[in-house]
Amino acid sequence: MTEPILRCLVEPAATGDPEAPLIVLGPSLGTTTALWDGVVSALSAQHRVLRFDLPGHGISPATTEGFTVADLAASVLAAVDAAGGGSFHYAGISLGGAIGLELAIRHPDRPRSLAVICSGAKIGTADGWLERAARIRASGTPSQVQGSSERWFAPGFLDRDPSAGSKAFETLMDVDDESYALACQALADFDVTDAVRSIRSRTLCVAGEHDLPTPPQLLVDLANAIPGARQVTIPGVAHLPAYERPDVVAELLLEHVGADANRGSRTVADTYAAGMAVRRAVLGDAHVDAANAAITPETADFQDFITRYAWGEIWTRPGLDRRTRSFLTIASLVTGGHEHELAMHVRAALTNGLTRAEISEAILHTAIYAGLPAANAALGIARDTFAKLDG
Repeated sequence: MTEPILRCLVEPAATGDPEAPLIVLGPSLGTTTALWDGVVSALSAQHRVLRFDLPGHGISPATTEGFTVADLAASVLAAVDAAGGGSFHYAGISLGGAIGLELAIRHPDRPRSLAVICSGAKIGTADGWLERAARIRASGTPSQVQGSSERWFAPGFLDRDPSAGSKAFETLMDVDDESYALACQALADFDVTDAVRSIRSRTLCVAGEHDLPTPPQLLVDLANAIPGARQVTIPGVAHLPAYERPDVVAELLLEHVGADANRGSRTVADTYAAGMAVRRAVLGDAHVDAANAAITPETADFQDFITRYAWGEIWTRPGLDRRTRSFLTIASLVTGGHEHELAMHVRAALTNGLTRAEISEAILHTAIYAGLPAANAALGIARDTFAKLDG
């Protein structure tokens, strides 16, 4: 296996700042940097943007040497280092998303944030990828046009925007056959299902409502496996949302990469909005909606206070991921005897990636330092909460 050479395009920040944060964009198999054309202008307003092509795609040279997805991740780092190096934000679609997972697992000090779009810890089956590699070697990439039209785009999109489809398929037919086949083989071997639990980069998992190769549940499962990850499904799109809804993709990425930026200059409204977003992500819309519906003139200031300070200031800090904060919250609630809050945060801990066994272990550990009666009561609440979720 070798690390293939990946060529890239770099868009400077419109501000002219050569030190502006860098966003790296990874393409799907069969596409090129053009996949991101509708997104780049929004991202480059405040960021430098690097887009790369896969082997034998676009401007990257073809290869006859086998490679892995981990090799592609190493090649991405080489491209970033050639462009100035340092840490960066990463977003990738399908195979591009798989590359992002390898980056976060193998090089955890480099990605400042990770957006995995229409991808997964394992995509498809090994047999399916090997069969596609054989078809490509026999019939070439033009043989993939019909299948790609069904996988890539939501029903009706090609009728609404035929030019976008024709450009995408022309790009696909120009891809080097052997390089495409070798990428299929790399995906056949790709499986980081267990390893994603080690990811500590702030992660966004994005699904397309009509995506068949990587359906929304796959992204939900991925987000549940990565500590503190957030999951979003874009309505009305399939496997390539950067083609179908570039505006939505750009908005999601800007929100994601900017979550920890300029904290000191945030307004009260910014802090409240950030806090409400995290509060909903951790506790769920139903809980937050019920709390908001119950606000009275006497409790309004308190609700504003906890949204801004607990959720907007503390839970959004980059120093700890949400999984760790859930551990600490459960231990603190047990220690303080705050049983009325515990069930809510047991559910939140599950959302943030803790398992039931880990929650029980946290309470057991706390028993030694907070006292057996407190831990006994907490285990009872956890047991009841699990039973309600199962029922």
